[in-house]
Amino acid sequence: MLDDLIDAVRAGESRTLLIHGEAGIGKSALLGHATESGADCRRLRAGGVESEMELPFASVHQLCAPLLDGVDHLPPPQREALGTAFGLAAGPTPDRFLVGLAVLTLLSEASEQRPLLCVVDDAQWLDRVSAAILGFVARRLLAEPIGMIFAARGPMDDLRGLPELQLLGLANGDARALLRTAVLSPVDARIQDRVVAETRGNPLALLELPRGLSTTQFAGGLGLADASHHALAARLEESFQRRSEALPAPARLLLLVAAAEPVGDAVVVWRAAEDLGIDTATMDTGGLLTIAQAVRFRHPLVRSAIYRSAPVEDRRLVHLALAEATDQSLDPDRRAWHLAAAAAAPDEAVARELERSAGRAMARGGVAAAAAFLQRASALTADPDRRAERALAAAEITFQAGELDTAQRLLATLDLYELDGLQAARAALLRGHVAVVLGYGDDAPLLLLDAARQLATFDLELARAAYLTAYGSAMSAAHLGPAGVLLEICRAIEDLPPPHGAPDAKTLLLDGLARMHTHGRAVAIPVLQRAATATAQLPEEDVVRWGWLAPMANHVIWDADGATAIYERQAKIVRDVGALAELPVYLSSLALDKAWSGDLSGARTLIAESEAAAAATGSQLPPFAELRVAALQGDEPAAVALIENTIKRAGEGGQGLAVTTSRWAASVLYNGLGRYEEARSAALQVTATDADPYPGMWALPELVEAATRVGRLEDARVAFDRLDEVTEPANTEWARAIASRSRALLSEGESAHLLYQDAIERFGRTRLRPELARAELLYGEWLRREGRRRDARGHLRTAHDTFAEIGMNAFAERARRELVATGETVRRRSPDARDDLTPQEIQIARLACEGLSNPAIGAQLFLSARTVEWHLRKVYAKLGIASRRELSQALPG
Repeated sequence: MLDDLIDAVRAGESRTLLIHGEAGIGKSALLGHATESGADCRRLRAGGVESEMELPFASVHQLCAPLLDGVDHLPPPQREALGTAFGLAAGPTPDRFLVGLAVLTLLSEASEQRPLLCVVDDAQWLDRVSAAILGFVARRLLAEPIGMIFAARGPMDDLRGLPELQLLGLANGDARALLRTAVLSPVDARIQDRVVAETRGNPLALLELPRGLSTTQFAGGLGLADASHHALAARLEESFQRRSEALPAPARLLLLVAAAEPVGDAVVVWRAAEDLGIDTATMDTGGLLTIAQAVRFRHPLVRSAIYRSAPVEDRRLVHLALAEATDQSLDPDRRAWHLAAAAAAPDEAVARELERSAGRAMARGGVAAAAAFLQRASALTADPDRRAERALAAAEITFQAGELDTAQRLLATLDLYELDGLQAARAALLRGHVAVVLGYGDDAPLLLLDAARQLATFDLELARAAYLTAYGSAMSAAHLGPAGVLLEICRAIEDLPPPHGAPDAKTLLLDGLARMHTHGRAVAIPVLQRAATATAQLPEEDVVRWGWLAPMANHVIWDADGATAIYERQAKIVRDVGALAELPVYLSSLALDKAWSGDLSGARTLIAESEAAAAATGSQLPPFAELRVAALQGDEPAAVALIENTIKRAGEGGQGLAVTTSRWAASVLYNGLGRYEEARSAALQVTATDADPYPGMWALPELVEAATRVGRLEDARVAFDRLDEVTEPANTEWARAIASRSRALLSEGESAHLLYQDAIERFGRTRLRPELARAELLYGEWLRREGRRRDARGHLRTAHDTFAEIGMNAFAERARRELVATGETVRRRSPDARDDLTPQEIQIARLACEGLSNPAIGAQLFLSARTVEWHLRKVYAKLGIASRRELSQALPG
């Protein structure tokens, strides 16, 4: 398998592999074979070290170090992110996925000159950031001559999706043969069988466990009763421990120095050994350790066996020597970590060093490392007040690192301290954020409300941010959350003191949203109109932090053009600043906006890009845009499956907004299919309460249309009265058009005629092509029923052609049936050859049409330039063209 992998890389293809199996099973031996077999490739190596797991970017830096002369050729955002992460330059905290994109580009550029083979051993001990970045890179290799081989003790979340090879023990015959090479005296065949069975053919166990045992001990005392992975690793460690214990004390101390130094820096080890008075000139370590240009143990388990079995006093002594041997100006963080390990009691000086290390780690984007430094700093702090503050800071940053269990444990320890008011409020806010992430449906809004109230006494800006999060949490759980919580949040927002000076965008948005629920839209809309203007110019940092809430104001005031402008600006900002972890939500929102405007192809490509970004960053989003696109396309089986699956998942996760959005999508779908009773039922479920002001207001016109079609005029009138209440104060073209179209369905004669024409005229001044086409369809249907077939044909033909062009197939079929009823012959739409393009291929082709280079396209879509070129060749073949120049004519739009 490895030989085939290397052959494929030589032939210009990408290959990845995760080899996993228990300690001693032979993973490192296979990596050695791959390295030797790929001698004609450029070879890069890295390895995880257990004691270095808290140091950010350590392993990815180790892998990329030989390529750093190519950093200057990276696109500027990637160059800056990688430089900051590796400590080559100062700069803002880089997004780890932008660093991953930089590593992908760096490797891809290096492979242009020579095939690249990247080998990563002990991946289970990679620092968290390196593991995420290397997994990100490995999943995006496609058309580059790059091979990436990982070895780990078991499957890893960060490496999910890669091809895997699980190593098992040797077959019984081979295991016996290997055992005989390790045991010099004859051994009873039954004992051999027992050892082979209990070691499960693990080669290292077969070689190492018998060492140092007499024949009697071997025959009667091996007894691996528990043959689990951990037990076998422990027995292997015991074997190495026995071998080290037979060595002289100076040799054991040298082994401990090497085990405690995570980088394998021979110079640092020699310095520390010299400080400890170890004569290394003729030191014999029994084959367990080799020190040349780097420090190498016979096996990773040697390191853990030596370190874990050493007395605590010896470990502290060694760490102190290593701290003294580490250059503070070159590696202050590793020096601080050694000092912390050497501390036997609280030590404020060391705690301050760790705090400074946490700050440096945060600046490089090493959130997990910063959390580890602060946790240790808190443990080494004697002063109760300082200890509480450091523990709280550690909990906050641990949450940012995604270590939810550890964050909750740290939060629990805060109960032991006397927190001041601001600290208690910060702890309450963190509990609320944890509840949001863990999906504790009913708990999150209440916890965040409590935190926001506490924060208001100390920090109004932080309190307003907490209220925004609380509002968003309560909105997400609408219909499923506790009754009255949303209203309680809004009343608390209104109780906030006014800001000094002119209110900013956050204050206006909060005030407007709160008034909508407490005093109605007529009171809220003037404030939300000001908020919409202010949020259109949000600073970049606010866009990244809470900008996803900003377009709410535009939707409440029925401002389609304003919402589009905000969505496009936000997506550009988030891309430009490299906030890739937040990118999926902004791409999904922009995709939803594209669907409103009728660009379903553009929406699908953005959805595909959002899904790629979500897969890269581990995000999970409700499929709001997918629901809208599926409903408008009208493919019933696919749309119904998506709607039902979303309702099921959202109901289980307490995401009420996703439930109501799904039912709104169902009402649109069934109106398109002409199944009006089902559309009415779905819309009624959305509009049953005012808990969801967004899907709720959009479902009202669906309810009016469906109810009038099935003769439920009272339902239609009630729905229209509510629609009038939410559109009349806005007075925008969208609001007045949707009101006229819905009122026309309840009107007769000249009144209906004028209302339909008004709706068509007003929708024509917006970008809402699907809504305009639906107004044309409804008007054409009304004209036909009035006996005015000739007049009806023009509107029905316009509606049909628009629906067909957009891809709203169910509505197009509904218009076709109406045209047939007027006496016209209309063919059903046949599939377009361009439908064969995947969403990603369409996205790449569109970006190429816009003049972006392959590297620029790759930077936007998390791909290498070579992979972009590979996709473009497939696009050319499918479209029957030969170059970029022909793309603009071959693509839709």
